[in-house]
Amino acid sequence: MSEFFARREPGQPGLALFLNAGDPPLPVLADLVRMLDDCRVDCLELAVPFPDSVTDGETNRRSAQRALGQGVGLGEVLDFLHRVRPRLRHLRVALLADWSHTVRPLPLPDFVGRVADSGADGLLVHGLPPRLRTGCHDAARDAGLPLVTTCYASSAAEVKAEAAEHATAYLYLVAHYGRSGGRPTADSPQLADTIALLRERTTAPVAVGFGIRSRDDIARVHALGADAAIVGSAGVARIEHALAQQADAVDEFHTFVRTLLPAHPNRLPDSGRSFTP
Repeated sequence: MSEFFARREPGQPGLALFLNAGDPPLPVLADLVRMLDDCRVDCLELAVPFPDSVTDGETNRRSAQRALGQGVGLGEVLDFLHRVRPRLRHLRVALLADWSHTVRPLPLPDFVGRVADSGADGLLVHGLPPRLRTGCHDAARDAGLPLVTTCYASSAAEVKAEAAEHATAYLYLVAHYGRSGGRPTADSPQLADTIALLRERTTAPVAVGFGIRSRDDIARVHALGADAAIVGSAGVARIEHALAQQADAVDEFHTFVRTLLPAHPNRLPDSGRSFTP
């Protein structure tokens, strides 16, 4: 049974947020992660930054460049996780790493083992060549590391079936083709049918991403059957705005999180700086 989104309140959708490690800088990110944990956000998709992502829009690309400019690479991200993960009570962390930039220089079992040792709760390998998927699945199983798999609402049936079979953390259902940051274009019947099909084939949670920006968007995909929603560019833009204005990135992101989560006195601290020490 996957631990991702398992602690959400009955009848409520799970929430995952995407950020590049290093944007904001890692010391600030540590405070931000603890804030997310206190707000009972379910999942952080934390990317090892990499340049020129073909699936990302300009907002996420600029974020990755800022993080790379801070000198953040795989070693720094794994050290960060090793420090912060033991203090988290609710939040789960899925590490996103790009095959070409981050994973390819290392033997795959060694890379997966290092991720598992860092304390990451799951792994998503971006751009993994199909011919290497079996090796990745085997390495993750041997390391006891849950995997995030992906497919599109419009993917071929065999692609959806493979994603469902091997999802052990959660299945990331991309709502539409294109780059992150766009508005959703998949029609609701197609998305609902895809979620229903995937649910027949996997016990892992199904989380929908791309074009999710608001509480209404989250409620919409939940009503279609998704276990959770993934919010990316909209949150990254708030970090970018805070850094440009030399404002407090934790408070700025906390304000954004409050617009996504249902109001609950035990879930939402009044201030982003009132997290558990």
